[in-house]
Amino acid sequence: MTDILLVEDSVELNTLMCAFLKKAGYAIKGVHTSEEAEGFLQKEQIKLLILDVMLPGMDGFAFCSKIRENSSVPVLFLSAKVDKEDKMNGFLSGADDYMEKPVDMDILQAKIAAIMKRSYDLKQKNTIIHSGAISMDKENHQVFLNNQELSLTVKEYELLELLTENPGKTLHKDFLFQKIWGMDSFSENQTLTVHIKMLRNKIEEDPKKPKRIQTVWGVGYKYEEI
Repeated sequence: MTDILLVEDSVELNTLMCAFLKKAGYAIKGVHTSEEAEGFLQKEQIKLLILDVMLPGMDGFAFCSKIRENSSVPVLFLSAKVDKEDKMNGFLSGADDYMEKPVDMDILQAKIAAIMKRSYDLKQKNTIIHSGAISMDKENHQVFLNNQELSLTVKEYELLELLTENPGKTLHKDFLFQKIWGMDSFSENQTLTVHIKMLRNKIEEDPKKPKRIQTVWGVGYKYEEI
């Protein structure tokens, strides 16, 4: 994925900004027109669009409005037009921030960092589960124990996800079974017992004396973070 798409018709400024932001660690693509940007976005995903207002052909305001028809990607405007009306037009067209030219590179980098943090940190927190030595990447369906990736089946993953999202709570066997296999499943409750055993074999130091997935006799299971 490309971090930043820069749309700036000044070849000199485009080159300078790309070099600066690459040095700062961003994967950046520089183009010079809205039409070029549109073609790039049809093929690639980005995290941030930096958009000059005064562009040949479709200007930045119009392009931002078009982007907003089907995308929520953050947009940062660059412009030498800094009066209130221009800034209002930028925000009304869907921009997240507005930066004046000439561009101060340090301020630009600070604005980019703030936009990235605001736009993606919450999503990251919501898609990563940290539970003791176990972490789960819900977006990519990956599980790590002590930073080593585990190989889990789909049902093992779903079961572990449900347990780690409810640490310290006793979850009834029927609840777990219905959540993972569904009320209309042809599987039997013994399936849950088998999957708990397989999961313990992968995440417990001693599966016969489990510390993470504990049995609450006659009720169900309780997950403890260690």
